[in-house]
Amino acid sequence: MHIYHREKCWGAIAQFGGQTPLNLALGLQANGVNIIGTSPQSIERAEDREMFADMLHKLEIPQPPNGLATNEEEALEAASHLSYPVLVRPSFVLGGRAMQIVYSDAELREYMRSAVEASPERPVLVDKFLEDAVEVDVDCIADVGHYDNPAEATVVVGGMLEHVEFAGVHSGDAAMVLPPHTLSDELLDTMRRYSDAMARELKVTGLMNVQYAIKDGIVYVLEVNPRASRTVPFTSKAIGRPLAKLAAKVMAGNTLKELGFTGEIVPDYWAVKESVFPFNRFHGQDILLSPEMKSTGEVMGLDSDLGTAYAKSQMAAGGSLPLEGRVFISVSDSHKSAAVELARRFTELGFELISTSGTASVLKEAGLNVESIYKLAEGRPNTLDLLKNNEIQLVINTPDGQVPRADEIKIRTTAVYTNTPIITTIGSAKAALDGIAALKEKGYSVKPLQEFL
Repeated sequence: MHIYHREKCWGAIAQFGGQTPLNLALGLQANGVNIIGTSPQSIERAEDREMFADMLHKLEIPQPPNGLATNEEEALEAASHLSYPVLVRPSFVLGGRAMQIVYSDAELREYMRSAVEASPERPVLVDKFLEDAVEVDVDCIADVGHYDNPAEATVVVGGMLEHVEFAGVHSGDAAMVLPPHTLSDELLDTMRRYSDAMARELKVTGLMNVQYAIKDGIVYVLEVNPRASRTVPFTSKAIGRPLAKLAAKVMAGNTLKELGFTGEIVPDYWAVKESVFPFNRFHGQDILLSPEMKSTGEVMGLDSDLGTAYAKSQMAAGGSLPLEGRVFISVSDSHKSAAVELARRFTELGFELISTSGTASVLKEAGLNVESIYKLAEGRPNTLDLLKNNEIQLVINTPDGQVPRADEIKIRTTAVYTNTPIITTIGSAKAALDGIAALKEKGYSVKPLQEFL
């Protein structure tokens, strides 16, 4: 406030600092600060769970079934109504902190007692978790606040990013592909229509990010943030338009028509975002991805071929994909059938397979040649020995059960220490296979970003 008055500011932007400025916007406005861009009242409408649900109901846009809890009993009641699994998180959360997927009453009790302090002012949000749903981030820019009639305004989709991993991985940690690569035109048009309707209803002036989940052909809205999201720099670079700069000019009074940005740009090449993690600095920390954000940076892979673009993103993130050698596969029971197809493709690409007894028996039943090795408690040589001797070139290990087993954690952390590429989701494993196949078939070339645009 002192700086605002000392500098005799005309206005302040609350859209470019993540969640914290949004939380402060109403208080700043009440103290005389001119918040330019989307109004603090519209921000509250997107952030407040009940107001947001009312808006979606009015616009006939579906969201996952959900509830609010101010204490442990209310949380258990909400979970029994929704059925497990549920996603629990504090309201007004930063970076997915204290966000968790819960599968039982016991886990929920533990969460409510140890992870959060619920109160009527700070309720815990309880959402039905959509397992195996495809998540999509949509970044929009709009100038609705400049018009008395929202229908006259311009709303432009800056970019649509499809997550490689299924729902449940924080958007800051997920690998993403722009433009989306597995979704129908009908689903993409539905997301465009929903984004347009919400931007006009909220009178968005500047940027807006929407997170969608798609399950069984239905598009659900997970949340709307009337601000710049962490995907805006990536999206801007991929489409060749400075979205944050354009948004700042919109907030300062320009319309998108005046700025000459009135239509979505869909690249004719692939841009893959991969996250960079600090696991090699934190020995013993499990590397499993979750709703709580763990990454500390991100990189980009660009190519006219999707597999090659994904492979480039892995190189940039420091985990280049192997082109030959041995692949260790150990997956949960729910992923066994998917593992068979993955393993078959690896053998077709010339890789040897190694598995512990459970996964190995499934692969052998499918007619695949696989070397079975000891589990950690069964004897040696085991997976850790082979990793330390650099006899494994790639690890695919999906978690078995809600609480990771100790030997799984040892395998994953040892892979990190030995710089062995490790994949913990089926979605990433499929993308890695496409990348390896593309590299083996035609290699890759490098050219500057400007030549893509």
